[in-house]
Amino acid sequence: MDGLAVPIVWGIFILLVIILLASCLKIIPQAHAYVVERLGAYHVTWMAGTIKFKMPFIDRIAKVISLKEQVVVFDPQPVITKDNVTMQIDTIVFFQVTDPKLYTYGVERPIVAIENLTATTLRNIIGELELDHTLTSRDVINTKMRAVLDDASDPWGIKVNRVELKNIVPPREIQDAMEKQMKAERERRQAILHAEGEKGSQILVSEGQKAAQILQAEAQKQSAILRAEGVKEAKIREAEGEAEALLKVQKALADSIVMLNEAKPSDKILALKSLEAWGRIADGKATKLIIPSEMKTLASLASAAKEFITDVPEPCDKEKNPIVPPVKTVKIEQ
Repeated sequence: MDGLAVPIVWGIFILLVIILLASCLKIIPQAHAYVVERLGAYHVTWMAGTIKFKMPFIDRIAKVISLKEQVVVFDPQPVITKDNVTMQIDTIVFFQVTDPKLYTYGVERPIVAIENLTATTLRNIIGELELDHTLTSRDVINTKMRAVLDDASDPWGIKVNRVELKNIVPPREIQDAMEKQMKAERERRQAILHAEGEKGSQILVSEGQKAAQILQAEAQKQSAILRAEGVKEAKIREAEGEAEALLKVQKALADSIVMLNEAKPSDKILALKSLEAWGRIADGKATKLIIPSEMKTLASLASAAKEFITDVPEPCDKEKNPIVPPVKTVKIEQ
């Protein structure tokens, strides 16, 4: 038994040594860093992608740090605005560890430190703003907070990339007042839009009536022009017709005179024609008669006409005397 105990003990010892040495081999994964202490003091920082051996009982991995960007949501913090309104605001901080050594030894509990720094910075910024400006200036608040936190966290090996205000919760009475104000604002906008719509409708109706009146006036103008042109054309045609009729009458009269001259009428025929003309003149419509000086007396005219009538031959040949009118029997009282 004693002979077997010694090899077993040595085997167990060797196994323990192997296990110990294996536990001292470290492979650092991606986006991580190991902070190593030797004899209680900072020794080295192991970065990702390497295999390291830790001295047993001498070296100690003080902290394993993630180099990824981290997100921390902080509980709502009571803050007071410039116009003395208390509200609850919760924030979200995006940060990344840039120096594992400073992150390990720079501050105790870095997340708590960032939370407290965020709360105090938020109170300082909101205290300079009024309620309405606070609700509408999230980007301004985020930018200011990120700048302050980034500067303050540099000694801790932390890079603050972004700060966001998640919720801004004013008191219940402020919310009721804001809802009433929003409702009144919407009603005012509705009334303005309704008034603008009515105004636009009336303008369109007026413009339509104006356009209709203009078109009606233009139509009446064109109609009057066409009527005037029609009357003008009718008068022109009527005048042309009258002128043509007068020309034809004058031509007929001239032709008759020419034919009469060619027929060489006697004095008796001329006297008879004169008597007929005087008969037409004295048809009861004329009020005054002017007797030519060549006619000495009406009696001589009448006797000449009587003599002509008594001396009228039988109906003559039309070919020899075509212009002699048919003979009428005239009774003349002396």
